[in-house]
Amino acid sequence: MNSNMAYVFPGQGSQYAGMGKDLFDNFEVSREVFLEADHALGFPLTAMCFEGDEGDLQLTENTQPAILTVSVAALRAMAAVGISVPRRTAGHSLGEYSALVASGAISLADAVRTVRSRGRYMQEATPVGTGAMAAILGSDLSTVERACNEAAEGEVCSPANINSPGQIVIAGNSDAVDRALVIAKELGAKRAIKLNVSAPFHCALMLPAQKRLEADLNRLEFSDLLIPIVTNVDASEVILGSEARDALVRQVSSPVRWLESVEKLISSGVDTFIEVGPGKVLSGLIRQINRGVRCLNVEDSATLKLALEFSEQA
Repeated sequence: MNSNMAYVFPGQGSQYAGMGKDLFDNFEVSREVFLEADHALGFPLTAMCFEGDEGDLQLTENTQPAILTVSVAALRAMAAVGISVPRRTAGHSLGEYSALVASGAISLADAVRTVRSRGRYMQEATPVGTGAMAAILGSDLSTVERACNEAAEGEVCSPANINSPGQIVIAGNSDAVDRALVIAKELGAKRAIKLNVSAPFHCALMLPAQKRLEADLNRLEFSDLLIPIVTNVDASEVILGSEARDALVRQVSSPVRWLESVEKLISSGVDTFIEVGPGKVLSGLIRQINRGVRCLNVEDSATLKLALEFSEQA
């Protein structure tokens, strides 16, 4: 096990048409992941990832299993070529499920079915148009919290993704989020941008989804973790399967504490992060948090080759 490496897994916002196809074409273990996901879901997710309609892929009940499947396909390819097992794992929102597959807590089939339901529950938790999310850039957490509190006026408005020192995403009722954008700018935020998302994730409006998901998760078998994970909801390390399940339940309506999670990993000795799955969103956030650590990503055979070269030199 590499004492200084952590794998991190992306969530929303990393999907694109054709993702994972290079892995599918070049690695038998990755191809098996896609076929297992297709079988578990009962429909051809693989075709949707490679050649499906962009609109279908953007639906959160499809996005979530697609990103998870590509991430696990990349993970299996890394293992096949001999890249070192990491010391720790973490995942951003949905990515926590990928991290738990990597840690041996849950099976790929259970994970992919669960996140598809998770996406549907989240979408159905609020009527279309009643919730919103926005990114506040260049403002600290206490100032963003103040803006949310002043904007709420009896509605929901709160931090949803605490991504880095200067990037915080808020969520809640649409009108409250609009008011918070104005207040945040008045309080000195450099930018305040409404996001094009399908639901207000990681806020109290997601409690109906959380209740439905909890019932699903309680039916699954969670093993104790082979690799410790730092959870979104507490930014703390867990190794017990029961604790990992509880964290997934609470995560639905709680903010993703990514900044604290990365700081926790670094304080435990991690100096190299490999983002496993489509895109480089987390690598960018980690560099904003600490420029002294190394960030790589693996999403296709070219990036896998670079990660392998690094692993062999380390």
